[in-house]
Amino acid sequence: MAVAIAMFIGSSTVNAQTATTASKTKSSSSSANLIMATQEYKASSTQLLALQQNEVNKAEAKLADLRMLVSEGLVAKAALEEEEQKLATLRAQLQATQKQIADSDNMIAEITAEEELAKKRATTPVKLIAKQYGAFSTTGTILRYNGRFAWSLGGLGDVQAFFSNKFGRSLPTSALGQSATHNRLGYDHRNAVDVALHPDSLEGQALISYLQGRGIPFLAFRGAIPGVATGPHIHIGTPSHRLS
Repeated sequence: MAVAIAMFIGSSTVNAQTATTASKTKSSSSSANLIMATQEYKASSTQLLALQQNEVNKAEAKLADLRMLVSEGLVAKAALEEEEQKLATLRAQLQATQKQIADSDNMIAEITAEEELAKKRATTPVKLIAKQYGAFSTTGTILRYNGRFAWSLGGLGDVQAFFSNKFGRSLPTSALGQSATHNRLGYDHRNAVDVALHPDSLEGQALISYLQGRGIPFLAFRGAIPGVATGPHIHIGTPSHRLS
């Protein structure tokens, strides 16, 4: 799954049932629309693939004829090399389209899996451990912990060491400090890091527990939020505010 972004989220928890229902309905509709658009894109790519395959077949047949003519001294070798280059270009285009189709299938599978995970979360939601020193709030999509102090990138080493020691791999950061995407969207992300982990995953829950246990503020996103997060991730640090 993209670079994730975090913005300022109000600390008050939304309790209105109607607002929650509307949010779930909107999310479901958004997923359905995305799946439909992806299916349409796949269909057009499949049509293009058939045309490209036909062009490749023609080019291969032409190249076979040219090789015979070159071997007989009837055509210059340069003409053969030119056709070989054309065939290589056509094959590259064909492979690119095949990848687009595969990516479409993967995206549909990911959206479907996320919907199933959301249904599971509805019955077994992840909750933060209550601590008297830091306020936290949760919704169906966002978990927020205010922490005990203002965290900075200088403390990232300890987080990385914890994760590496526990899971035997590097912390999967997707954005370290300010990035081009944050500049484009106008968010101050200079003292924050985005981690490409789903908050409901085993690694995500372990990281959340570690952060809260040490009073480190974070925002955890269970899914994409237009203009806020491109997908599930954990934002370590205070929420990103708009740049002035």
